[in-house]
Amino acid sequence: MANPFVHVELNTTDLASAKTFYQTLFGWKLHDEDMGGGMTYTMIDVGEGTGGGMMTHPMPGQPSHWLPYVLVDDIVAATAKAKSLGATVIRDVMAVMEAGSLSIIKDPNGAVLGLWQPKAE
Repeated sequence: MANPFVHVELNTTDLASAKTFYQTLFGWKLHDEDMGGGMTYTMIDVGEGTGGGMMTHPMPGQPSHWLPYVLVDDIVAATAKAKSLGATVIRDVMAVMEAGSLSIIKDPNGAVLGLWQPKAE
């Protein structure tokens, strides 16, 4: 399938509480990664299916929410196309360490979606 969902991310106001809740509820395996600058990103291993991650919400004062990411071949082109179709670009294309690049859009109806392009190997 073209453009599958590949990652689901929780931006939370309380990372420790979220980790305890979801690990207890679902038995997910969690692995913390040091992102530098005192930031921790927790990878979620769900076994089968699409995994994800969780982190302290990067925008203070905003509510906790889940954000799905869709795989794209060209993050710059996909972000520009979304904008041309009426989307609002919330986070323009940015590199994510050595893993790839992301952008975050809000569709014309207000739904938020992440776009993801892994780094070429």
